[in-house]
Amino acid sequence: MTTKTISSLRVSFPLILALLVTAVIVWSGINPAFPQVWLAEIIPVLLLFIPLLITYRRFPFSHAAYSLMSVWLILHTIGAHYTFANVPFDWFNQHIDAERNHFDRFAHFSIGFYAFPIAEFLSRKKYCKPWLAALFGLTSIMAVAAGYEIIEWWYAELAGGDAGIEFLGSQGDIWDAQKDMLADTLGALASLVAFAILKPYRHLTAITH
Repeated sequence: MTTKTISSLRVSFPLILALLVTAVIVWSGINPAFPQVWLAEIIPVLLLFIPLLITYRRFPFSHAAYSLMSVWLILHTIGAHYTFANVPFDWFNQHIDAERNHFDRFAHFSIGFYAFPIAEFLSRKKYCKPWLAALFGLTSIMAVAAGYEIIEWWYAELAGGDAGIEFLGSQGDIWDAQKDMLADTLGALASLVAFAILKPYRHLTAITH
């Protein structure tokens, strides 16, 4: 495989993911179940997606990092379209004999995947040792998870009515916030196992210097 072909692959894979995420975002904005909820849910997606597009040239992450980050962007955008409690996910819910829709748990698990790019960035920039970068990635996700639950509660109180209930998405579970934070943390741990195996800081450091 020539150097030109390898370079083309490096460019095309993130581009394919970016186009896929863009397509899902556009689709989600077409007749969403609750336009007010869609707007509130799509804001954090754009706050992550747009900076990734802008900074691609300055700091291209590994393909693994972009893949992991795309999972949450897509799942959260799907949840924004339907609201998380109403995503068509019956095949899984029935499989585990669940009384609630567990799609939101998968979305929360996938936000934990961002521990991987956090650790990758810190280690490739040589700001700290890889193990410390991984620890920072884990604690960052745990902090974001707690902060997001507070924002959910605040918005639900502010919006009120059906929009507030759908945005909160607790589906009657009094421990929903704690379970969501646990899912975020478990997702982070899973992604950091991948980080320890793949060691992106060994192969890609030269790209950003």
